Amino acid sequence: MLGRIFGAGLGWAFAGPIGGLIGWWLGGQLDGGQVTSQSGFSTIKQQTKPGDFAIALLVLVAAVMKADGKVVKSELDYVKQFLIKSFGRENATEMLILLKNLLEQNYYIYEVAQQINRHMNSAEKLQLLHVMFGVSQADGHIDQIEIDVIREIAQHLKIKSADVDAIQAIFIKDNKSFYKILEIDPSASDQEVKKAYRSMATRFHPDKVEHLGPDFQKMADEKFKAINEAYQQIKSERGI
Repeated sequence: MLGRIFGAGLGWAFAGPIGGLIGWWLGGQLDGGQVTSQSGFSTIKQQTKPGDFAIALLVLVAAVMKADGKVVKSELDYVKQFLIKSFGRENATEMLILLKNLLEQNYYIYEVAQQINRHMNSAEKLQLLHVMFGVSQADGHIDQIEIDVIREIAQHLKIKSADVDAIQAIFIKDNKSFYKILEIDPSASDQEVKKAYRSMATRFHPDKVEHLGPDFQKMADEKFKAINEAYQQIKSERGI
């Protein structure tokens, strides 16, 4: 049986290279014609659904996990806990089955990215990036090679380097992190700080991914919270 997330409007993710990667799983999980109206191999532009987002996420997470040339049990355990916390145990079980198969397959990220670019908007792609960093940090440390792979994926997804820096700064702290999160330089004026905050708060508002459902919106809440914390910290330091 399909879990709640995978059963929620599966559509464009079953087309193109992503569809090829998960075709084996689809045949084993779907009863005849259960979601044929939404899971056909159509390339027609349509809104991303929770099931589409979850599958695209797993494909990219698998690439990050394989970045160092090996996948150890501890990594799978960390990801398992992340998925259970984010999506619930039922969904996490099915997602892990698919993830373990993806870890055994070889595929080209740029081909997968092209499919994602055709169907996902900017807010959805930024959410993918945020989750990839979150999963990478699940063991308490993000290796440089994982960062390199995530940034390569971001480049294929046509995400601006400033946006990548802003999300990375949420997970990897330094003395400029709060400014990086707002995509500004420490030399920015108080007015520029306020303007940057308003812009980031608008772009990363959880409502941007409301259509993906409460599980994914909860992740967006974490990013939005980091933006607010960065702004409050800068305000406090400057006495604004």
